[in-house]
Amino acid sequence: MTAEPTTTQRTTGVSAGAGGRASRQHTLRERNLRLVARAVYDAAAASGERPDAVPPSRADVAAATGLTRATVSTLVDRLIAARLVAELPPVPAQRAGRPAVPLVPAPRTVVGLGLEVNVDYLGVRGLDLAGDVVVEHVEAGSFHDSDPVAVLGRLGSLASDAVARLDADGMRVAGARLALPGLVDARTGELEVAPNLGWSSLDPVALLGLTDVAVQVANEAKLAALAELAGDTPDSFLYVSGDVGIGAGIVVDRALFLAERGWNGEVGHVVVDPAGPRCTCGAHGCLEQYAGKEAILRAAGLAGDAPLESLTALLRSDDGAPAEQACAAVVRAGQALGSALADFVNLTGVSTVVLGGVYTDLEPWLREPVEAGLAERVLAAPFAPVAVRSARAGVHAALSGGAREVLREVVADPAAWG
Repeated sequence: MTAEPTTTQRTTGVSAGAGGRASRQHTLRERNLRLVARAVYDAAAASGERPDAVPPSRADVAAATGLTRATVSTLVDRLIAARLVAELPPVPAQRAGRPAVPLVPAPRTVVGLGLEVNVDYLGVRGLDLAGDVVVEHVEAGSFHDSDPVAVLGRLGSLASDAVARLDADGMRVAGARLALPGLVDARTGELEVAPNLGWSSLDPVALLGLTDVAVQVANEAKLAALAELAGDTPDSFLYVSGDVGIGAGIVVDRALFLAERGWNGEVGHVVVDPAGPRCTCGAHGCLEQYAGKEAILRAAGLAGDAPLESLTALLRSDDGAPAEQACAAVVRAGQALGSALADFVNLTGVSTVVLGGVYTDLEPWLREPVEAGLAERVLAAPFAPVAVRSARAGVHAALSGGAREVLREVVADPAAWG
């Protein structure tokens, strides 16, 4: 089906005539199509938290949207023809009448791509409308002080290969989100600075070299925070992504808070001790130097580039002094993290902190000192204790968050994909 125009004619006067009526009708059809698409996808998202949930039928969608059954049936047919919604086998009716036909997001049709460059890996992940991973490639590396032309060129090649595979399998790529660990201007998509990569003042999209896919750029922690919305997560929370650097995403009422330029959330550069060690940003005593992955590994007596599994193995062992040193390193990091996060909570008022990145694996040892720091320093803690939990979006969450953001826009404008 050919997509209808998505713009609305401008009309003036009390009576706009036939053109104005057509324009209003067209706008109403698009609005209703969005409502129906949203109802199907919201139900699918909720069912992920309730495995026994039954997908909605046309009658259920009509009840949820307030539209007539005839209107919903017509709009569902459009979404099925556009390969955005699929029908499952009918479910026997509980009472007399036709069996209900469950509606679900169409699998393996439209795909969102998540792309990422981080300090020790780069990757591509494609999710379809059903939320399944349909393509993925994650490549380990060391990208400290790397050449952005070479690294982004390599990522662009991986993304091009993924697009070609998806195209060969009959799937359409709706767009891509590129996650970077640094300051990304939300208005222009330019990377201002990524201290741990050694990059600054560049246009990442131009260096990717993807000509057939629309790419937008965002901060890694913010996209990882959005990935959490696919699960059983409070509507508002502070997501903290721990790696070599430490970033954060503030989610309020299930929407990401970006502020003026999208530069908020740089919790890794909250000062813990002005007389502390020099940070890659040039300042002294930043949280990264106490609670960043490399800082924790070094404090535990390991190499800064050692795998995280080396640390968790020590934490679980009873190997005398090495185990004690590892535990002390994580407790010290948790104390610093709790202190810094308390400032964020006092400023934002969120009541849940989600520990992501490497902090997810370290959460059993981090939780207590983080909670202690929050309880001591958050003014409202005696009346509303701050909940601390580990992230549930899985590894490389920014890849999933980026892909989901692309698909969210597809659902918000289904007429463009007819």
